[in-house]
Amino acid sequence: MRAIRHAVVVLVGGGFVYPGAAGAHEKWFIDASSHPTSWGAALAPPGIASVTVALVLTVIAGVVWRALDRRNVIPGPEALGAEETSLTKFYAIVPLLLGVHVAIPLLVLGLRGELFSPNNQLPGAWVYWLGVVQIGVCLSFIYGGLTRLAAIALAAIWVTGIGVFGLEAMLENLHYLGFAAFFFLTGRGPYAIDRLLFPALEPSPDLARRAMVWLRVATGLGLAVVAFTEKLADPALAQAFLQHYPLNFTPWLGISMSDQLFVLCAGTTELFIGLCLAFGFFPRLIVATAWVFINMTLTVFNWVELVGHLPLYGVMGVLLVWTPTETEQRLWVRGVLGEGRSNRVRKTFAAPEPLAELARSAT
Repeated sequence: MRAIRHAVVVLVGGGFVYPGAAGAHEKWFIDASSHPTSWGAALAPPGIASVTVALVLTVIAGVVWRALDRRNVIPGPEALGAEETSLTKFYAIVPLLLGVHVAIPLLVLGLRGELFSPNNQLPGAWVYWLGVVQIGVCLSFIYGGLTRLAAIALAAIWVTGIGVFGLEAMLENLHYLGFAAFFFLTGRGPYAIDRLLFPALEPSPDLARRAMVWLRVATGLGLAVVAFTEKLADPALAQAFLQHYPLNFTPWLGISMSDQLFVLCAGTTELFIGLCLAFGFFPRLIVATAWVFINMTLTVFNWVELVGHLPLYGVMGVLLVWTPTETEQRLWVRGVLGEGRSNRVRKTFAAPEPLAELARSAT
């Protein structure tokens, strides 16, 4: 087991350090109109080699993850003394934390007339219709009022964005659809107007326990899409970006790469991270590594990148704690819905009825 753990660190950790990718989104900072995405580039050499490497590494990571019985390499809060009561209290504030992390970019981008990311400048009357709804969703997530209805509105904005900007632009912002699913499935938790005034709008426990999975999968797939649209399927865009912003740091490490090779390695890494996150392989290690990459260029692109990545910061922070085990799901439902409502789904997590009756009699 120790040898397997060391292999995981070398494979998943060391594999990132060498080809490390800058976290900036190229389309946020340069005009991509002259560099359209060519999916054929990802299916022809050398792009297909990068895709193959990422897929093979993902399969290997999945095999090792199962060999370790889905145990994280990085220990969780339990190793530092956290108990079930503490975890339940933490999960109670998670919807509030995630609500703030996604509300701020919705507000800033909405005020600037941009949908989900700085490269999606709303044209014509759309700046009023979608911009106002985007700001309204932001306020709902902050205050926790009519949150599940706002989540439906956020999903509707995402779908409408396909007609305005195209499917590719919305897939690059798939994490917003993940947030829409999250808040529809789990609401805004106990620290919200909904809990005080509109308790009938809160979700069932069976829905709430699916929320984090949907958010994690959408976030991972969104990163995988960006690996293609900004690198593997559009290497010309990535190389043009590096001409404007010389972020190819490999000469500083004494392992100088050409911009072309650097782009391929960066795309491979980003695709690998996205797929592992979507499938749930080594989530804490993946999140810790992704956090380094996302912050590497923060001092270069300042508040634009900070605001744009706030939703990802929120997701990564929660995934450093949350795991999809039955115990964690029970604590999750208890935290976000409260003890009373969580009792309605307790049988989902409880032992079979005869064993449960025996346990009650024993206590």
